[in-house]
Amino acid sequence: MTTNADTETPLTFQTPTVRHLAWLCSAPQLLEAPVSFYPPQRLPDNYLEILQHWDQQPEAMPARLAQPAERRLGHYFERLYEVLLKDLLGWELLLKNQQIKADNRTIGELDFVVRNRQTDCLEHHEIAIKYYLGVNEGETGTRWYGPNAKDRLDLKADRILNHQSPMAQRVEARALLAELGISEAITPKVFMPGYLFYPVNRVELPDYVPMEHLQGRWCYARELENSDLTGWVPLKKPHWIGPWRQSEQPDVRAAREALEFVKAKGVPVLFARVEWQPGLGCWVERGRWFVVPGEWPLASFA
Repeated sequence: MTTNADTETPLTFQTPTVRHLAWLCSAPQLLEAPVSFYPPQRLPDNYLEILQHWDQQPEAMPARLAQPAERRLGHYFERLYEVLLKDLLGWELLLKNQQIKADNRTIGELDFVVRNRQTDCLEHHEIAIKYYLGVNEGETGTRWYGPNAKDRLDLKADRILNHQSPMAQRVEARALLAELGISEAITPKVFMPGYLFYPVNRVELPDYVPMEHLQGRWCYARELENSDLTGWVPLKKPHWIGPWRQSEQPDVRAAREALEFVKAKGVPVLFARVEWQPGLGCWVERGRWFVVPGEWPLASFA
């Protein structure tokens, strides 16, 4: 289940890294704020043609995109974003993952400092890709937890807006930037795409989440014990960055084993539910589910 976001175009790309990058170029965000950065407003009109060229001729793609995909989702996401900035937008990358220190203590990091070639201004981009599951907690309302429930949407939104995004404006950051020869004003930008996963019961959305966000569903593993898992495909990182496609028929046994893993190890697993797409000649994602153990989200705090 998704909203009106364009999820079909990325599915046309066979190379996973190109498909992931195509998704990143058009994915709606989980956070709507004055500092939010929207790639579709900046990308050249022919960017899909560029991606098609890389998909059909992988030797032509940028070296950063051609490298093997890391299992660490955040690192891989940063690499895709770097390709978007440098190779699709053609912007100059001045700094990446620059630590900021005060009294020999790291107080933060600048994800990207770039020169926007369309405005000739410097920008500081903080980025994150996030997946949150909504839990109705009665009188306290809805909380949106990550698969590791120590991560929460409200906490992340506050941190990225009030700590990470203003980092380049801090005295310590300005001093370091001056040492590196950067004295211009820097505009903060935030990019945080991802998915919100809904339970069966009603939940509430924070007012900063745009209505066009991508959606999935979540349930407890026990709810699927007697279910037919035909078409359920467990996704491993970095393939959480979607959408998923595969040529081979889905393996029900692998889905059942993943379900048992959730129950035995107490670790949530992300599944894609796929259907055969004759036009593409493959199985494609038509929805995604997080399946969690019975003690979630409390188990994350044990």
